[in-house]
Amino acid sequence: MMGKFSWPRLAVSNGTLEALKWLALVAMTVDHVNKFLFNGTNDAAFAVGRLALPLFVFVLACNLARPGALDRGAYTRTMKRLALFGVLALPAFVILGGVHAALLPLNIMFTLLVLTAALNLVDRGTVSGYAAAAAVFLVGGYNVEYWWPALALGVAVWWYCKRPGAMPLALTLTALGALWFINSNWWALVAFPVVVAASLLDLRVPRVRWVFYAYYPVHLFALCLIRIPMSKAGYLFF
Repeated sequence: MMGKFSWPRLAVSNGTLEALKWLALVAMTVDHVNKFLFNGTNDAAFAVGRLALPLFVFVLACNLARPGALDRGAYTRTMKRLALFGVLALPAFVILGGVHAALLPLNIMFTLLVLTAALNLVDRGTVSGYAAAAAVFLVGGYNVEYWWPALALGVAVWWYCKRPGAMPLALTLTALGALWFINSNWWALVAFPVVVAASLLDLRVPRVRWVFYAYYPVHLFALCLIRIPMSKAGYLFF
């Protein structure tokens, strides 16, 4: 008699999660250099950049799905940091693309902030919490980068980490596929095999708490400074 099938748990070591964050950071940097310095003309760099959002979302959702995250105040700490560095990045976005680019939609830090807020409400396990989470998801998704597909991806990964099953897996793949409406390509789907492969590794990468938060506004301001001599040399930015 065959045993009952059980979906494999998604267990990724701390060091491997940290490595995925570094990979996402590199992908984001490549994408932003291509976008803000070279007007998005390099197709390979654009493709690499599509991995950044899914990987950042995966790492965040995986960390928030840890047992006791709500009791330890992990959601609140994360939301405060994301809000702070998201706001700090806004002036650089104004310089790079104008007020409209800075505020509509809000940058990726706010995407992760909305996701964290929604998961915080869901994790409370109350009817009012679910209702509030749905409102945050719907309203917040309209105002942040990568919109509702990014939030759905985070919810799906968090759900699978909590209770592995066909539904959260299907939602994960659907959300990745839905990023096509934003990216106009399927490169975000590459993040799925990357995460699966990473789950088989136990990398020893030390955790650095504030680097990833601080890097976001810092690298944007660095791009602003780099554009000054480029502009004087005759480069045009669109």
